[in-house]
Amino acid sequence: MKSLIAKLLKSVTVMTLILMACAIPAYAEEELKWVEGGQKVDVGTNLAELQLGSDFIFLDAENTKKYITQSGMEPNGEEIGVVFPKDEKQNWAVYFEYTKSGHIKDDEKKDIDADALLESYKEGTKEMNKESSPENQLFVDKWDVPPFYDNDLHSLSWSLLAHDNQNNGVINYNVRLLSREGYISAILVSDPENLKKDRIVFNNKILSQFNLKKGQRYEDFDSKTDKVADFGLTGLILGGAGLAVAKKVGFFAIILPLLKKFWIVLVLAVGAIWAFIRKKLGLKKEQSELQSEQSEQPAQSQQQEQPEQDPASERSKVNSHE
Repeated sequence: MKSLIAKLLKSVTVMTLILMACAIPAYAEEELKWVEGGQKVDVGTNLAELQLGSDFIFLDAENTKKYITQSGMEPNGEEIGVVFPKDEKQNWAVYFEYTKSGHIKDDEKKDIDADALLESYKEGTKEMNKESSPENQLFVDKWDVPPFYDNDLHSLSWSLLAHDNQNNGVINYNVRLLSREGYISAILVSDPENLKKDRIVFNNKILSQFNLKKGQRYEDFDSKTDKVADFGLTGLILGGAGLAVAKKVGFFAIILPLLKKFWIVLVLAVGAIWAFIRKKLGLKKEQSELQSEQSEQPAQSQQQEQPEQDPASERSKVNSHE
């Protein structure tokens, strides 16, 4: 695992991108069922739906897990979908996960301590770095977007800026959509230079078209039958742990698995892997077009082999019948 992380951390360099592109075909041969944009897609089982724009493609839960496995990572079982852009100039992805944690009350929405949480992330990365070689280390810098809660969407959003030991910036943008019985994680994987414009696409064309189904919405919570989570919004930022737990075992112990889960692997690998997939999809399209052209060639050649009729001869045949 450590050697894999080391390779991914170096993937921001041209040489590593080439190496990854060469290595991926060995485990990327299993067919993935891509869903073309321009239609409504189910995200999760009777959970949510997304009106997928024509500029995007989508993988459902099963194929997202396959894609993550093919990318050299291990799915956690909570994946319910991933969206990619068709535009080759864009290198971002949006991953969706569903955690049935119980209904999360939002009564902490005015008490989120962004400074304390930032310090917690920094402590978490310090502890992680102690177990890592220098090329595997990651350093948290500051909030790119401090945690904020949207009352209308019942969502919690934030993003952190970080860098590796070669000062290459890494970033992801996190949104947690609260539901009746848990929450959906929508993680935008991007890079510092493109995050601003990628976030506009994410908010305007992905999140705005994403809806929980009736019966699964936050307001559908039934206090008589539904379980309540043992953590609130602060715990949600900490990866699903209550404050009492975090204070008892230390913030870094809670943050550590969260950092390992998304920061290193997905943020730095997405560009190289998706570039390869685009290339493979493009190759299949070219092959299909070539086969189509080849199937048309025999008919065309038969037409070409037939001798051209002399107009004068045709007229003489007509005259003879008269």
